[in-house]
Amino acid sequence: MSAKRERAVLVLPVGERDHVQGPANAAVTLVEYGDFECPHCRRAYPIVKEVQERMGARLRFVFRNFPLTELHLHAQHAAEAAEAAGAQGKFWEMHDRLFERQFALEDEHLIEYARELELDAARLARELAAHTYKAKVRDDFMSGVRSGVNGTPTFFINNVRHDQAWDVEALLTALEGVSEGVR
Repeated sequence: MSAKRERAVLVLPVGERDHVQGPANAAVTLVEYGDFECPHCRRAYPIVKEVQERMGARLRFVFRNFPLTELHLHAQHAAEAAEAAGAQGKFWEMHDRLFERQFALEDEHLIEYARELELDAARLARELAAHTYKAKVRDDFMSGVRSGVNGTPTFFINNVRHDQAWDVEALLTALEGVSEGVR
């Protein structure tokens, strides 16, 4: 038996179903499994933004929902609201709004954010009530479970789980190390 521990890998490859920022041919892909109500994900949010800015076109970023519903009462609906916004072409705007206003994730706030983002708020409200995007959120969640995700945020760099620190410098070092190896 090898003393080396196997690293978890991303089971579901990045594809059409994902929300992606950055070019498809970027040297490095960073996937985050996150929860809109998780305080650790809120801390990671500006870190990822800075890393994206510093790496530019060398980085492709993907966000997948992993709501920890037993800990966070509003995480599921927040994820569904982000997906509903995505169906109207504004996933990333809602993603940002949810992290920036993590203190207010009740349904009335989610609908208010839809109005602020100039979405069809009535449609979003109907879709939340009908749980239109519950299956999409569950698919994200289950792909995370199959990939070894057990908390948030969990990051994968080019399909391998990043088990180290995720402050700006540590994450940037890991991403650039992979980027250098790709050239």
